[in-house]
Amino acid sequence: MSHALRAAAAAATATLLSFAAPAPASAGKADDTLNIAWAGELPTLDRYFNVLREGELVARMVFDSLLTVDPQTFDYKPLLASSYRFVDNRTIEFELRRDVRFHDGEPFDADDVVYTLNLMADPATRVLSRQNVDWIEKVEKIDTHMVRLTMKAPTPLALEYLSGPLLIYPRDYYSKVGSQGMGLRPVGTGPYKVTAFDPGKRIVFEANRAYFDGSPKGRPTIGRIVQRTIPDQNTQIAELLSGGVDWIWNVPNDQAAKLASMPNVVVQNAQTMRFGYLAFDASNRTGHSSPVNDVRVRQAIAHSIDRKTIVKRLVRGASEVIDAVCFPTQFGCVQDVATYDYDPGKAKALLADAGYPNGLDIEFHAYRDRPVAEAMIGYMKAVGINAKLTYLQYEALRDKVYNGETDFTFMSWGSYSINDAAASVSQFFKGSKDDYARDPQVIGWLEGADSAIDPATRKDLYGKALRRIAEQAYWQPLFTYNVNYVHSKDIAFTPTADEIPRFYAVTWK
Repeated sequence: MSHALRAAAAAATATLLSFAAPAPASAGKADDTLNIAWAGELPTLDRYFNVLREGELVARMVFDSLLTVDPQTFDYKPLLASSYRFVDNRTIEFELRRDVRFHDGEPFDADDVVYTLNLMADPATRVLSRQNVDWIEKVEKIDTHMVRLTMKAPTPLALEYLSGPLLIYPRDYYSKVGSQGMGLRPVGTGPYKVTAFDPGKRIVFEANRAYFDGSPKGRPTIGRIVQRTIPDQNTQIAELLSGGVDWIWNVPNDQAAKLASMPNVVVQNAQTMRFGYLAFDASNRTGHSSPVNDVRVRQAIAHSIDRKTIVKRLVRGASEVIDAVCFPTQFGCVQDVATYDYDPGKAKALLADAGYPNGLDIEFHAYRDRPVAEAMIGYMKAVGINAKLTYLQYEALRDKVYNGETDFTFMSWGSYSINDAAASVSQFFKGSKDDYARDPQVIGWLEGADSAIDPATRKDLYGKALRRIAEQAYWQPLFTYNVNYVHSKDIAFTPTADEIPRFYAVTWK
């Protein structure tokens, strides 16, 4: 192991808490209240105007979409729709359920679907994730319980969007209170309704006892869920051990290992769709000459880093090394691409061939996992690459990336939990403000893949794009991430790879 990796591992070990031994009391089973905690502060519960992961957890509890995705099989299932059919490659018709009511008692029907989707697709509404709605041309009412959706062009991801981010709101309520009102007092059709919201501090959910039969989500079994925002991880753990909360997540591996030995505590580690990557300015977007403009330097950096050891020693858990710029289960994600195994000798030879026999200096940006970033810096230094770390908050680094101001970055991506390569490779290599390769061939292949309906054609085009990205080392994919979920033994909870805890499916043991 390199000196930098040993130092990073030692630093991580030094953060271990000295946990007290007593077992926690039951936090909520006695009064049918599930107490959960997370760190993210939600300023609004209107999902169209909040992109935080925690907002997605709330949205799945409070709202429904026309379809849903089975988290184990990734099959699409009707939710607010009772059935759907493709009329042609740009048109889908939905038959709607007739037994659904919103939390305020108003019946759900076609007017709500037409209102919500047309409103959010309108550029003037300025929803935060435009890619979720930009493909919609119009939604029309056929009758009270049937709607027709027309796409601007064939959109292979249509069902993905319709089964997750495109939530249906009540027309009468939202048109009256707007985003501000919905953000504070949300009204949906979901298995739980919000009865109290103190932004950044607390949300109280009550089971929707009128939730419709036959929903793939199932009827809620726990009567009340109370979420608390606790930014400090140590405080979360103390609350779990004292019985103040029943469930927390994103617990660091060292702390999770310690907690696993505690009585009445369950630790579950699960791989997620999020993966880490190194991105290079291959097309000279910064406008100044950079060593990473040369493919040989990019390949040298890739060969200099021992990804397997980093995963084993630092990332750990269910994480694994990947070679393509997508999550392995995503449709179209091929992994038979050029690989860059740890080979310091090859890295030095590539640097010399590129005109850097005595090494080079480069600025290196990151926003998370500092021990991992520092371990990679140590590996690069061993072959003559002196990477100077600039560590920023995510929003600040994202803006620098968008503005073409970074040569070399360590970032991560979760694909919005969409199980399709369009949500990963196309996000970054199709000429957008994220694209630092600007490769016309790759852009062409991805445009074709993202507009084709035939699955075989899509797979072929994604494969071509992914292989060229790897050959040219536009990115160096690193590894998938994992999450530690820690909870009371009183609850039955199942993690999923999309990193969306489904609290409506949690039950007491």
